[in-house]
Order: sequence, then C-alpha cells, then structure tokens
Amino acid sequence: MENISLNLSILGILLLAGYGAHVAGRKVHIPRVTLLLLIGLLTGPYFLNFIPQQISEWFPQIAHMALAMVGFLLGERFYGKDLKTTGRVVLRLSILQTVITVIIVFAFLILSGAGALMALLLAGVSSATAPAATYDIVNEKKARGPLTKTLLGVVALDDAWGIILFSFILVFVELSLGSGNAGFVLINGLWEVFGAMLLGVILGIPMAWLTGRIKKGEPTMLEAAGFVFLCGGLALYLHVSYLLSCMVLGAIVANRAKHHTKPFRDIKGISEPFLALFFFLAGFKFELPAIMAVSSITFFYILSRFAGKYFGGLLGGSVSGADNVIQKRIGLCLIPQAGVAMGMALLIAEKLPEPGVQILQIVIASTIIFEIIGPLVTVWQLKKAGEIK
Repeated sequence: MENISLNLSILGILLLAGYGAHVAGRKVHIPRVTLLLLIGLLTGPYFLNFIPQQISEWFPQIAHMALAMVGFLLGERFYGKDLKTTGRVVLRLSILQTVITVIIVFAFLILSGAGALMALLLAGVSSATAPAATYDIVNEKKARGPLTKTLLGVVALDDAWGIILFSFILVFVELSLGSGNAGFVLINGLWEVFGAMLLGVILGIPMAWLTGRIKKGEPTMLEAAGFVFLCGGLALYLHVSYLLSCMVLGAIVANRAKHHTKPFRDIKGISEPFLALFFFLAGFKFELPAIMAVSSITFFYILSRFAGKYFGGLLGGSVSGADNVIQKRIGLCLIPQAGVAMGMALLIAEKLPEPGVQILQIVIASTIIFEIIGPLVTVWQLKKAGEIK
C-alpha cells in the first residue's frame, strides 16, 4: 500500500511539474520540452536525487504510449486536401531537405571519427524537427509571410518523411550487424518496415469506418485511444516499427474517415500528460558518465545538424524553385528538435542496446541545446525576413 501511495504521489507531482513547465515556458520563452528535460535531470540521481530511482521503470511503458500517439498525430499530415494546398514547392522542399540533412550529418560525423553505423543512425535521427515548438513560435510572434507559410508546411511533413527514412536506415544497420542467414535477416528487416505499413492499413480501415458511427460526427475518445494503443501494442508484438505503423494508421483515418478531425483532437488532448511524463523521465534517465564518454560525438552531431539543416534548406529550396529568402532562411528555422527524435533514439536503444544507449544520451543532450537555441534562431530568421513586426 505504501508503494502505491508513493507512486500516486510522485505521479501527481510530475503532472503538476508538467503544468508548471508549460506556464513557466510561456513566461520565459523557453520550450516546455526543455524545462521538463532539465527538471528530470536536476531531480535525478546525478544532482538532487529527489525522485526515487524506481520511477525509471515507468519509462518504457510511458514512452511507447506517448510515441504511439505522436505517430498517429503525424499521420494527419498526409491528409490529401492539405497536401494539395501546401503546393509542390513545400512537398519537394520537405523531402529534399530531409534527405540532404541526413547525408550531410552522416558525412560530417564520419569525418569527425565516429563509427559508420553510429554516424548513420544519428544522421537518421537528425532529420526530425519540433513542429509544436515551431507552431508556438509563429503563433506567439504573429509571424506572417511566405517564409512562415512555407515553414509551417515543411514542419507538417518532414517528421513523417524522417520516420520513413529512419525506418529504412535502422533496418539497414540491423542487416549490417546481423548474423546467421543473410536472406532471413533481409526478410526480417523488410518486415519491420512494410509490416508496419500493412498493420497501419489493416487497423486504419475499420477505425476510419467506425469514426462517427456511435454518434454522427462525434467519435469517442475511447474509440480513438483504443485503436492507437492496439496498433502500438500489436506493432511491438509483431516486431515492426510502432512509430511507422501508428503514422500509417493516422494517414488512413485522415483520408478515409468522414469526420476525420475529431479523433486527432481527442488523441492530442489525452497525449499531454503522457508527453510530459515522457520528457521528464527522459531527463531523469540522463546519465552523465555516458554522455561524457561521447561528448565529442555530441558536439559534432549538434554542429553537423546545424550545417545539415542550413544547407538542406538552401539546396532543397533551390532545387524546388523556392524564393531566395526561403532558400536562405528555411533551414535554420528547422533547428528545434524534440519528441520524434527521442522516439527514434529509444527505438535504437531497444533494438541495438550497445550503440543505442549512447545514442539516446546524445539525443537527450542535443535536444536540450536544440530546444533552447532553436526557437531563438527561428525567431531571428523570421525577423530578418520581415515577417515578425
């Protein structure tokens, strides 16, 4: 009974800390993600040691639930009508800057002395951005103009492209490290990607059909959450990418459901406490000895991602036919990075424990930097473009 009482009390404190971080973040103009990571780090075993170590056992369950919902919400960005309105420039730019960023970060890390497989995995993670932080900046500063419009279109898509590309990269690394029958390893790797897509489609069709059937236009929160968690659970059981399967689930619902917006609003509403706990626990599990061992790789990863996003936006914008101001500034507007990147790192840690633990620490440390510096850089670029008065 005492353990239950303690766990409930800690849970209440953490959720209130999440609310406090949300309020404080708006006052001091620091993203809530950063504050939650820092709170988790400070209350963890390497500093104040305020929270019992046993709560780290919550992390896998909380992470899987939170990231299943994130994957589902990303799927809405493939809504057909929205893709048409964003235009070909945004579509091409989002794809090209994702691919170019991955290539530049990989090349930079190889030249800096990182191992090929670690460089490739970190390059895959580097593609992810932070749509929530970007939307918050635009709304808070009331930014308006072609750069802002393009930026919102790109951040609505690049995480989705990034997850797809990352899934193939992870499969390739697993194949490279695999032992035994090469044909079996290849089939298993392909199953992780295409099996995830198939699962999303199989569950997405009935979910889209059921949406609004209980009461016209009003799908229940239980219905939406049930399908998302079922998809995530089956993906883990079948050993396929749960991020990708939940994203495909969301894409099917977005395009086939008659009242498609309601389930996304429901999931977004219930995801807040899970995301707050996820970011706090990620900071809590941050291991200073581990990050000190790879501090040079962390430095080069941060530096190369800045370069990758800048040149990715510049080259991608040029090939896509974007205006000069967009070419020069869109890349640096994409520096913020948060939950999706940590979800990718968590997948690596689960599938490849040896490099995965180090990569998770690198991503947590870099996320703190990107979420502090990134929004400031985005505001600076929007001001330079004359889109913030």
